[in-house]
Amino acid sequence: MISDATIQQIKSRIDIIDVVGEFVKLKKRGTNYLGLCPFHNEKTPSFTVSPAKELYKCFGCGKSGNTITFVMEHEKYSYVEALRWLAARYNIQVEETETSPEQKLAAQTADSLYAINHFAQKFFAQQLFETNEGQSVAVSYLKERGFRKEVLDKFQVGYSPDSRDTLTRALLENQFNRELLPKSGLVSLRNEELVDNYRGRIIFPIHGITGKIIGFGARVIGKSDRGPKYINTPENEIYSKSKILYGAYFARMAIDKADECLLVEGYTDVVSLHQAGIENVVASGGTSLTTDQLRLIKKYTNNLTIIYDGDSAGIKAALRGLDMALEESLNVRLVLIPDNEDPDSYVNKVGPAAFNEFVAASKKDFIIFQLEVMLKEAGNDVNRKSTVVNQVAETLSKISRAEDFTKQQDYIRQCAALLKIDEGGLTNLVNKYKRDKLAKEEKRAIQETAAEPGYEGQPEDVLYDDTQLLLNQDEAHERNILRVLLEYGLRPWDEQRRVADYIFEELEQFHFDSRPVEHLYEEYRNWYDARMEPTTKTFLYHDDPDIRNLVVNITTAKDELSQRWDEVMETTDIVNKDTSEQDVLRSVQLFKLKKIKKMFEQNQRDMEHAPVDEQMRLIEVHNHLKEIERELTKQLGTVIIK
Repeated sequence: MISDATIQQIKSRIDIIDVVGEFVKLKKRGTNYLGLCPFHNEKTPSFTVSPAKELYKCFGCGKSGNTITFVMEHEKYSYVEALRWLAARYNIQVEETETSPEQKLAAQTADSLYAINHFAQKFFAQQLFETNEGQSVAVSYLKERGFRKEVLDKFQVGYSPDSRDTLTRALLENQFNRELLPKSGLVSLRNEELVDNYRGRIIFPIHGITGKIIGFGARVIGKSDRGPKYINTPENEIYSKSKILYGAYFARMAIDKADECLLVEGYTDVVSLHQAGIENVVASGGTSLTTDQLRLIKKYTNNLTIIYDGDSAGIKAALRGLDMALEESLNVRLVLIPDNEDPDSYVNKVGPAAFNEFVAASKKDFIIFQLEVMLKEAGNDVNRKSTVVNQVAETLSKISRAEDFTKQQDYIRQCAALLKIDEGGLTNLVNKYKRDKLAKEEKRAIQETAAEPGYEGQPEDVLYDDTQLLLNQDEAHERNILRVLLEYGLRPWDEQRRVADYIFEELEQFHFDSRPVEHLYEEYRNWYDARMEPTTKTFLYHDDPDIRNLVVNITTAKDELSQRWDEVMETTDIVNKDTSEQDVLRSVQLFKLKKIKKMFEQNQRDMEHAPVDEQMRLIEVHNHLKEIERELTKQLGTVIIK
């Protein structure tokens, strides 16, 4: 296991904005940062990161936590793997304590695959540039294709020799785990013998978003009937083809700067365009676009331009994933390369300037282009045209964000004109698909909720608190006590006491109905009594995940007061004004008032069934509670009804 000293060093060094910003495009909003949640499909940003509190919270799906749990959730790492990832990022030397054999094996598998890939890349690069076979077969072919050495070095391109087991022997000689070699995809087990898998091919290393090599694409040289054009790494612990885009590591800054992502199909397209100075480009690797790939693009831009071959196969490939792109609210355009060219050959043919001019002038609206293709295929067939109408309506129903309403209406107008149908009728059909989708989602949500353990239906007395969770009013007030305790507990209250002392004294005679809240309250008090200065951060890294999640939910709010209020209201100090004392007082008074009200109601129920000799005592209790209620009401300046 990783030593406590190392863990503390990691926690002290990590910057949540730095880490989360590696995976999510964040924009500053007041004191916090806002972005699209990486854990669920959303169109409007609801993912908030607080650098001051060192936590993140999505007000859409409810995911929350600290920097370490973010890495665990996003990268599907274990706690130890996340710590190792962060340690590597901040160049922290990891000290180890004893670990179980299972833990060691799990940690070593991923590390070993990275190490194997790193060694293989160096091996392939050496074979390309430093061997006679590489020079005569591969380099000559790449030069003929127009590739220069500097761009090949940038993408770490290599060559696998056309021999049975050259790489295999090199890996084994360097003591790499024999059992893991087939998992890497570099080696195959045939007739109980390990042999090279990518023989006689150009090798394109595939980099993860952090720059580590996670897999390879192996391309035949020229035209060959020997196997498929490309062989790719199989799915394993570090490579998932549905979640990566070739070239994303090298393109991410250029995409952000240009506010546009160019999507091509092949590895050579990406390398050629980079060589031409067009760097905001990635490749799908010939597979259908996935939601994860589209979300990867959306981290950097909302504008996607797909550049594919102009033949029928290229058109069909380009049209795949359209509905998913619309659901991700991407602005999608399509460019088809003419004359049986692909982006690689075309940029070499016309040059970078002409290529850019062609792309700018040839962008087609994705939806309109798809409709034109479907209408052409349908011809005069009435039934096929009816199918086209329904397909277009279903596609347009995917444009569901409120801010995209005008865009959707414009599409309906254009599509109705092309289809030669009534615009109102198409609008009704689009809305029908929307309603059907909502009905299905609601039904699924109800079924999932009903299946949860302990579900007994919605309580009658509920409200939405800042965490967007349905809470009963008692728990909302109880959570609020914990909020002010965590935020202000260590601040001075008067000359002798801190805020925490005041809260503990005021609530001495009261209890919490919520067990999780009570547990956190007691944990805080134990730490405080032990003079350990507890803060929000203390509990964000607590061993108990329930406590961590509760602290995030308690201390994060969906909205915050804009800093511009102090600019507009020059004579006041709204944003920076210290309201902590009023916040604590009001929170404590509301908590006590709620508890007194419950005690009062219980006392009334007791009076209904109490014997005569008990009535007088209960009446005294009634009067005492009423007096406390009136005093609290007076302090709050409110009127209590009922």
